[in-house]
Amino acid sequence: MTYRIYSIEGNSQRLDGGSMFGNAPHAVWSRWIAPDERMRIPLACRAFLIHDEARDQRILLDAGIGVFFEPKLKDRFGVLEDDHRLLESLAARGVAPDQIDVVIMSHLHFDHAGGLLSAHRDDAPLELVFPRARVIVNQRAWQRATQPHVRDRASFIPALHELLQASGRLELVEAKLDSVGPDLTCTVSDGHTPGLMLARLQTQKGSAVFCADLVPGKPWIHLPITMGYDRFPELLVDEKTPFIERARADGTHLLLTHDPVHASCTVGIDAKKKYCAVDPVESLDGLEL
Repeated sequence: MTYRIYSIEGNSQRLDGGSMFGNAPHAVWSRWIAPDERMRIPLACRAFLIHDEARDQRILLDAGIGVFFEPKLKDRFGVLEDDHRLLESLAARGVAPDQIDVVIMSHLHFDHAGGLLSAHRDDAPLELVFPRARVIVNQRAWQRATQPHVRDRASFIPALHELLQASGRLELVEAKLDSVGPDLTCTVSDGHTPGLMLARLQTQKGSAVFCADLVPGKPWIHLPITMGYDRFPELLVDEKTPFIERARADGTHLLLTHDPVHASCTVGIDAKKKYCAVDPVESLDGLEL
């Protein structure tokens, strides 16, 4: 059984660097990713496409931020492009929206789920852009999205939740991806947000795991580094430690959603005996597993 993995660039954004590196001082994080004049850093909102060749099934991991925001919010959250870049990137790989069979959502924060929606138009309501796809969400992530805490209420999209429920294609799961295929499993994490679901593809040829916001990019491989957006930072570090060690031991490909340059890397140990990114690549063009 053969799978191929492709990185799919979505709309990019710029966010406050201090928020993205919540417990690291500016003097440290600015060496990793240089900020602009507004102290914002560039971030990808990258999805990944898995083509299950045996079943001719196309599985999308997350959907990026999209362009569903009205102009004022689009500027506030630093969304840079006007076109729906996720759909354009899929089209460049010869994949139309109605060819996506499954979307596995890590969680429903807008920078991961907004790409499920059509572009904002003053004269038209938002719509789901993948007309056939089952959308798989962890039960606790769904509960958090539909009953958010006041601290993260602005991170969710109520219109999306209504459309998913009405579609009849929403699938809520606990910690299994059995309905997608035997080689896909998931790890559930709660440090960033309750019910964060990290899809893992494991075959005899190797493994790859979608890191979502547990490890959004290469700098966050360093264990103490967390984001100001993380609900439970110390729990996140406790969850990240075995996650990173397993990746290092297995040679797992980390699939990075927010790294501004690199889509994937593996994990090694540096001269200071700390975890570090190894062999980073800017894009995946059919990684075979």
